[in-house]
Amino acid sequence: MSAIEACRTEALGGHVAACTKCDHQHIAYNSCKNRHCPKCQGPAARDWMAARAEDLLPVEYFHLVFTLPAEIARIAYWNKRAVYGLLFKASAETVATIAADPKCMGARVGMTSVLHTWGSAMTHHPHIHMIVPGGGLSSGGTKWATRKPGFFLHVRVLSRLFRRLFIDGLLALHRAGKLAFFGDVTGLAEATNFTEWLAPFRQSEWVVYSKPPFGGPEAVLAYLSRYTHRIAISNSRLVSADAGIVAFRWKDYRIKRGDRMKVMRLVTDEFIRRYLIHVLPEGFHRIRHYGLLASAQRKANIAKIRALLGAQTATQEDMPGVEIIPLTLHEPCPECGGLMRIIETFRPGHVPRSRAPPRRHAA
Repeated sequence: MSAIEACRTEALGGHVAACTKCDHQHIAYNSCKNRHCPKCQGPAARDWMAARAEDLLPVEYFHLVFTLPAEIARIAYWNKRAVYGLLFKASAETVATIAADPKCMGARVGMTSVLHTWGSAMTHHPHIHMIVPGGGLSSGGTKWATRKPGFFLHVRVLSRLFRRLFIDGLLALHRAGKLAFFGDVTGLAEATNFTEWLAPFRQSEWVVYSKPPFGGPEAVLAYLSRYTHRIAISNSRLVSADAGIVAFRWKDYRIKRGDRMKVMRLVTDEFIRRYLIHVLPEGFHRIRHYGLLASAQRKANIAKIRALLGAQTATQEDMPGVEIIPLTLHEPCPECGGLMRIIETFRPGHVPRSRAPPRRHAA
């Protein structure tokens, strides 16, 4: 919270930039670069997407969503690092295992997984968004194996394996003493109670959702640019705020038809509480790559797949439908578009010696 409050204020210092073509100057304060700050995620997303553009393949891409039952999500609320980590692992292992089955695809696939922990109303709703190329390398690595167009893997099969892997992993965490329990479920700290509590979830339906394939690599990149660095709520959703009430727009998914957008009003303390639910543990990675897209071998695997497909290396110019603006230190002059040059820097808590002159207005 301190980082967000100080972001782009005198508290973090900054610099004075002057245009090289006209006499315009302005003061730019430093960003906090906190990954939960709504003002800092846009530039971070652009940088990340620029690096990912060259990894895209000329194949169908599929979007899978893995969601936890509400009761188990409550356990995750108190054990974020352990349970969120298990959510990543179980969902990735599910897709990799089924895709590798010779009866299914018999191929090694790659995945990019993004953790979201919120619903539209900022309630606790942990789930994984997974983007998967619609195919993989055959067991011998000699060809690109796929299913029929428009189809990846059976959702029901994914759901049941994900359920088993996650429950088994949760029991392992419990045996290792890595789970904590509070409130009316403190009794789950006992192994017998926890095993009995988990038993019904082995029979219930777990939600794994598969969306239709994307329209092409350009659509994948546009989608990822919106999802990878998203936080619980963006500034654009805020309607109003004062010391007592914060109002924001949210989507009511219970409404099947008509306008789902509504305005929610929360007392300030409750708004802050909901926001802080979604702060991740320090050092916890919310974007992860698996299989063919794992960092260690990604470049070699991408090059091999492109050779098998007879495709050229992707570039930003190949994707005119997606605007990727690299993050730079100097933004264009707002008056004439010229290059801005830093003429002074100042430390946190200080003010610049050369204050920016008032902006000129046309007569």
